Amino acid sequence: MVGGIEAGGTKFVCGVGSGPEDLESIEIPTTSPHELLPRVADFFRAHAGLKAVGIGSFGPVDPRPSSPTFGFITSTPKPGWAHFDLAGAVRAALGVPVAFDTDVNAAALGEHRWGAAQGLNTFLYVTVGTGIGGGAMVEGQLHHGRLHPEMGHIRIPHDRAVDPFPGVCPFHGDCLEGLASAVALEARWGRAPHLLRDRAAWALEAVYLAHGVANWMATLSPELVILGGGIMRREGLLELVRAEVVALVNGYVEVAPVVAPALGARSGVLGALALAEAINNCG
Repeated sequence: MVGGIEAGGTKFVCGVGSGPEDLESIEIPTTSPHELLPRVADFFRAHAGLKAVGIGSFGPVDPRPSSPTFGFITSTPKPGWAHFDLAGAVRAALGVPVAFDTDVNAAALGEHRWGAAQGLNTFLYVTVGTGIGGGAMVEGQLHHGRLHPEMGHIRIPHDRAVDPFPGVCPFHGDCLEGLASAVALEARWGRAPHLLRDRAAWALEAVYLAHGVANWMATLSPELVILGGGIMRREGLLELVRAEVVALVNGYVEVAPVVAPALGARSGVLGALALAEAINNCG
């Protein structure tokens, strides 16, 4: 048995099992490390025979195994979590090997193993929620580069005559995350996204997300783009994004399919299980 943690800025999803069929999971609200991690440890200690734990974490993070800060959350603005050794804390609490990557890379791995990207070599998984982040598998390997992709922080066209909203990103203002995350939607329109009924609001959201998708397609030439996260559960939004992407690409190349995650909200925790399985097999 292996364990997985989808470490999100709003909640931690902890699971044990071997895949979708036998996954047992809980959700724990993300508070401070001091308050949260004992509850995480208690969940896993209740399951005898745990061999390894995989973590897919919100970030930015350090996923480089050779780095002295491997497994750390780094420059996040979330109070209490900046420069925190998440992988080390879990390892110390449970005494098992710990694999570590970004939450979106973990979700991509879950979709590759059990979901919409089975059999593909190059694809993207992007989550649109409190923040916007993307994970990529390129030629069968999760992509990291110098650190890891930050797809939510790309710069996209922002016509202030149409949308004077300045953006909410504390680092970049009107990057994609600053304009199209759940936090941005609520700040711009004055209500939580699940209460937002204005068609113009969702049409603008689709335009911004489509600019992101078109840029990622032009850069990495993926076979598939998976759009997950709470915002993408809005009825009709995926179809609006698809139509905008086709218009932006304008026939220059074939547009990759843009789909919802086949595993739904479980992509991340299942991908974390896959990370744990890999490190356990290597051990």
